[in-house]
Amino acid sequence: MAEVVINDGETVESALRRFKRKVQQEDIIKEIKRHSYYLKPGEKARAKQALARKRNRKKAAKTIE
Repeated sequence: MAEVVINDGETVESALRRFKRKVQQEDIIKEIKRHSYYLKPGEKARAKQALARKRNRKKAAKTIE
């Protein structure tokens, strides 16, 4: 759980920026999105394969250049 303690003389805006940065570093948002809905095992595998194909196409395009 991300937690930020506001120091003396620190503005709320700077504390909020630190909190947002901490949340990003801990991948909390990514984890919430991943658990927000259920994927059947077959759908999960298809999505994983689609990402792999996309990644391979990108690598192939970079090697051609």
